[in-house]
Amino acid sequence: MQASFFLLRLLYSALILALTPLLLLYLLLRSRKDPAYRQRFAERFALKLPVASAKDGVVLHTVSVGEFNAAKPLIKQLLLQYPNLPFTITCTTPTASAAIQKLQAEQQQLGRKIEHCYLPFDYPMLMRRWLKWMQPQLLLILETELWPNLLANCKALSIPTLVVNARLSARSAKGYRRFSALTQPMLQNISQILTQDKASARRFLALGAKDVQVAGNLKFELDVPKSSTQLAQSLKPLLQGRIVWVAGSTHVGEDELLLQAYQQLKVQFPQLLLVLVPRHPERFDLVAQLLQQQQLKFVRRSVNGLPDTSTEVWLGDSMGELLSWYQLADFVFIGGSLIERGGHNPLEAMAFSKAVLSGPHVFNFQLVFQLLQQQQAYFPVATVSDLVSTVTQLIQQPELAIQTGEKGLKLYLQQQGAVARMMEQVNHLLPMAEIKKLSTDNALAWFAPHFYPNFEVAYFHSEFWQQQGLVSGQSKGRNTVWFIRQQNGKEAVLRHYYRGGLVGKLNKDKFWPEPAAQSRAMAEFSLLWQMRLWTLPVPRPCAALYQKHAFGYSADILIERIPDTTDLAHLLQQRPLTDTEWRQLGAVIASFHQHQVYHSDLNCHNILLDKQGQFWLIDFDKCAIRLAADYPDQSWKAQNLQRLLRSLNKEQQQLPVFHWQNDQFAALLLGYQQAGSQSQQIS
Repeated sequence: MQASFFLLRLLYSALILALTPLLLLYLLLRSRKDPAYRQRFAERFALKLPVASAKDGVVLHTVSVGEFNAAKPLIKQLLLQYPNLPFTITCTTPTASAAIQKLQAEQQQLGRKIEHCYLPFDYPMLMRRWLKWMQPQLLLILETELWPNLLANCKALSIPTLVVNARLSARSAKGYRRFSALTQPMLQNISQILTQDKASARRFLALGAKDVQVAGNLKFELDVPKSSTQLAQSLKPLLQGRIVWVAGSTHVGEDELLLQAYQQLKVQFPQLLLVLVPRHPERFDLVAQLLQQQQLKFVRRSVNGLPDTSTEVWLGDSMGELLSWYQLADFVFIGGSLIERGGHNPLEAMAFSKAVLSGPHVFNFQLVFQLLQQQQAYFPVATVSDLVSTVTQLIQQPELAIQTGEKGLKLYLQQQGAVARMMEQVNHLLPMAEIKKLSTDNALAWFAPHFYPNFEVAYFHSEFWQQQGLVSGQSKGRNTVWFIRQQNGKEAVLRHYYRGGLVGKLNKDKFWPEPAAQSRAMAEFSLLWQMRLWTLPVPRPCAALYQKHAFGYSADILIERIPDTTDLAHLLQQRPLTDTEWRQLGAVIASFHQHQVYHSDLNCHNILLDKQGQFWLIDFDKCAIRLAADYPDQSWKAQNLQRLLRSLNKEQQQLPVFHWQNDQFAALLLGYQQAGSQSQQIS
C-alpha cells in the first residue's frame, strides 16, 4: 500500500508540476478583477518563509473567507488557552487574507500577535521546505482542504494533524473512492478527523480514515464582531418604515430571478427594500449593471450609498458586512440554492432569529436544512412564483416570520458545543504547549521551564554538574546514568543514549539522521509528557537534547528521579509481594494499556515501588502509543505481560534469593482484568 501510494503521489506531484503554467494563468486571469491574485507569489512558492517567531507553534489553515469566519470561535479559544504559543493562520485566497489581516490588527491592539501567510502550493519540495521551517506542534485544517504532499510531509516530520469541522458529501466521497489508492493512505496520514455530522464520519471511515469522531459544526457557534453589531445599529434608523429582505451570497443566475420576483412584489409592497449581497467581489460591478438594466433605483454600499424612501435595492458590494445585513433583515434568502451550487450557510441568519428562505439545492448544508425542515423552520422556494408568494405571505403575516425565526434560533442553540469538543482534542494533540525550545547551530533542546527557568545545553554534560558538586550518585549498568541534585531539592536522572547489540560495538552512540521530533530523546520526552497529562505513574521529563553530527545525531535526556523507590527486581530479593500488591501492579499496567501505551521492555527492573505503596514504570526509550486502528488485534498487550513474566522467571533462575512463584502471576492478571472491566463500565 505504501509503495503504491508513493508512486501515485509521485505521479500526482508530476501532474501539478506540469499544470503550473495553467495555475499561473488562472491566477493572472483572476487578478484582472482582483489584483491581489498576482501578488505574494513568493509565499505561494515557499520562496518567502514566515518570520522566525511563527515557528514551533500552531498553524490553522482556512482555505477562504467562509472557513475563516467559521473558525473564529475556535481561534478565540485557542488564543485564550495558549497565549504564549506562536499562532499562524494560513489561507489560499486574497479575500480570506484580508479578513485574517483585519483580525491581526484587532488582536495586536489587545497585545496578542497572530502570524499570517499563504499556504504554499502542494509541491512536495515546497511543502517540505515550509514545514521544516515552521515545525508546528499542531496543524489544524478546516473542513476538507486535504492535500497529499502536505499530509505526507506532516506524517514524515511527526507533525500532528487535526481536521476540524469536516464534512463529506456522498458525491465527494464517490470522487475520493475513485482514487482510493491515493486518498486512503492520505486520510490515514491524518492524526484525527472531527466531522460536523454522523453521515460525514461514516463516509470518512468507509474511505479508510483511522480516527474519526463527530464534534459538531463550528458554524453553530457564531462569533459576532462588535463592529458588525455597531454597524447594524448605526444603519437601522435609515430603515424605519421599510420591510427589509436580505438576499445573501447570491450567484449568477440567481440575481436575475430575485430581481424578477422583486419587480412583481414592489407593486403591491412599495415599502419592501431588497438588500442584494453577491457572493464574489468580482461580480459587484456586473450586478450593478444588471440593476441599471432593470431600471431599479439602487445605491451601492461600496461608495457609502445610503438608502432613502425611494431606494428599491441596496447593493451590498462590501466585504465582511453580511452579518450586519442579517441583523437588519425581516427575513433572509440564502444564496447558492436556486442554482446547483449547493447553497450557503443558513446558520448566521438562524443565529439572529431570522426567517430563512432557500432554494432546492442545499447539499452543502444538507443536515442543517433537514433539521430546519423537521421543525418547519424555513421556507423552501424553487421558482420566481415561489419567491413572490412566500415573501407576500411573510409581509402579510409578520408574526409568521417571527415564529419561524424563533424556531431556527432554538435549533441553532441546541446544536452548539463543537468548540469545546474540538478543544478537547487539541489539548490531547498539544500536550507540550508549555515546553520551551533552545536552538543552536547543531543542537536542539526541549526543556520544562518550571523545572529549569534558565536552561543551558551544558546541563546535559555530567562534567558540568560535577564541577558544581551536584552529582549525588550514579548507576553503572550497561552504561552510566548520573543522579543530579536540583535547586528545588529534587533529583534528576541524566541519561545518554547508546547503541545496542553488535552495531553498538562499532558505533557507540550515533544514530541515523531523522527529524528531531522523532529522535530517541525527543520521542521519550514527549511520550512521558503525554502520560503525565494522563496522570499515569511515570517520572516527569525535564529536558531532552538532539545533537546533530556529520552523519547522524546523538541524544540525551534529563528526567526527574522518583524519590524513595526500589525496583521490583531488588525488592523481591528482600521480601515477597502480597496478593494485594500484585493485583495493584496488574491494575497499574492495565491503566497504561487502556491509554494504548506500549512499553517495549516491561521487565522487573523498570517497575518501581515507593514508600507510599505506589508502583511506577520507567525507561520509555523506544516505547510508543499504539493506536487501535494500527493494531486492531491488540495482541501486543498480552505480549507485554508475557515479557514481564519472562523477566521474573529469569531473575528467579539467576538469583539465590528471589521471592517469586510463578502462580503469583494469577493475582497480577486478576488486578489487570478487574481494572479493564471497570474501565469498560465507565466508558
